[in-house]
Amino acid sequence: MAQHSTGGGADRRIGRSRVADRIVDDLRERILGGELPNGSRLPAERELAEQYGVSGATIREAVRVLSTVGLVSVRHGAGSFVTAEPDTMIGMSIASVVRLAGAGALDVLGVFAALNRYAVQLAAQEATDTEIASLREAAERLAVIDDTDGTVEDLRAFMRRLSEISHNALLIPLCRLLADVQVELAFELSGGRVSEWRRVAGGLHADRLAIVEALENRSPERAAAAVDAHSARAASLILSTPQARKVQRSDPGYARLLVDKLNTRLSSAAS
Repeated sequence: MAQHSTGGGADRRIGRSRVADRIVDDLRERILGGELPNGSRLPAERELAEQYGVSGATIREAVRVLSTVGLVSVRHGAGSFVTAEPDTMIGMSIASVVRLAGAGALDVLGVFAALNRYAVQLAAQEATDTEIASLREAAERLAVIDDTDGTVEDLRAFMRRLSEISHNALLIPLCRLLADVQVELAFELSGGRVSEWRRVAGGLHADRLAIVEALENRSPERAAAAVDAHSARAASLILSTPQARKVQRSDPGYARLLVDKLNTRLSSAAS
């Protein structure tokens, strides 16, 4: 780069070799470095073209790449906006790996279990008493399963809270995304029937309370063991539903269903 001034009209002209790639690198650094903060509008295409000394087509290609990796969202008629949200960036990476590797439900649920195990070990040491009390409240809201939509939200809140009280900045967005996917996968495979949803979600109530009690006792070992038990039972219940067996006949590893759930979460985050 010839210059890296943060001024709005700075000349950022670059060499012609791999022009779009180098513009992507520069804009990514400006976004991740905070010069272009999350939610801000990118300079107009013409302005960027003047800054870098390139054509509008080259700028459009660079913005397309940034959009693909989750750093920018293009809103037709409004411009391009920075969307550097950890959840979106991580989600796009996970969705790509799931699709490319054909990762199945057990693969994703296993990774989520391992991350939750680490999260509760941290939470046992780092969470405040108030935070653990809020996790208990979230668990107790799930004592009775009589409203599928409400239960989906309560389950999501419990699983998200489990990672949030770990106070690990990288772990939180990873677990938050996978928690949402696990809950939505469970609901999808329950067929939306209250009786089946009660069996799946309600069947984990004692395990959820065991996690909370281990955290209240500040025992990383007990908390990890409780998460292991919860994760194993969750996978067994989710994959034992009649709908799961039906899906498995056409999608043995549930890979397509997982990609669909991940894409749904990413679309929600971007809207």
